[in-house]
Amino acid sequence: MQVKESTFLITGAASGLGAATAERLVAAGAKVVLCDVSDSISRHAAQLGERAKACMADITSSEQMQLAFDVAAKLSEEKGVAGVIHCAGVISVAKLVDREGNPADLDAYAKTININLVGTFNVMRLAAATMAKNTPNKDGERGVIINTASIAAFDGQVGQCAYSASKAGVVGMSLPAARELSRHAIRVMAIAPGVFETPMMGDIPDEAAQALAASVPFPKRLGKAEEFAQLAEHIIVNSMLNGEVIRLDGGIRMQ
Repeated sequence: MQVKESTFLITGAASGLGAATAERLVAAGAKVVLCDVSDSISRHAAQLGERAKACMADITSSEQMQLAFDVAAKLSEEKGVAGVIHCAGVISVAKLVDREGNPADLDAYAKTININLVGTFNVMRLAAATMAKNTPNKDGERGVIINTASIAAFDGQVGQCAYSASKAGVVGMSLPAARELSRHAIRVMAIAPGVFETPMMGDIPDEAAQALAASVPFPKRLGKAEEFAQLAEHIIVNSMLNGEVIRLDGGIRMQ
């Protein structure tokens, strides 16, 4: 699949991984719809120029996400939405039993699952229905879906029951979704980032962040959002990448 002149929808595009991916794809000649719940999304889209459009939408809302896909379809000028890079999500930390002996909040757990897992399914189902209508390209391909998992899906730490479960669900959906959507010539992939320099890491003290960076075998630093974007672009153009989860973590294994 070609990036140039293709149209992509990117969730979580106001900052971090999604913003970097939008910037990279626009630079490569793509059209992008930046989707987020943050009102800063319009400013970021304006900075990227006429090839970018903003659409405020909640990934857990069927109506709002359908509107985002409609915006992307219009931007494509009837060529169809070629791909979705789904970066939106939340991080949550809560122990099953706190220091005072109280159980974890069930509503907080459900909220994490709803955003990270149900939200991913919502975006994926709407993307599939949209792309299935595309005319196949010269290689017979109609589209690609790239979801964002996490190394927490494999190496969850203390307090990450909700977050790890939600991201493990994203991993678990990748292969069955790829198998199902193969009849529509749509690929499904997932990227599992390690510790990256994103706004989500902003609440972590500098000392803790340095310790995380030191624990990466190589390179001994936090990942950069641009490196996620680079991998997303490669997945788009490499048609043999399908049904797989790629760890992007410098070799780190969390304890």
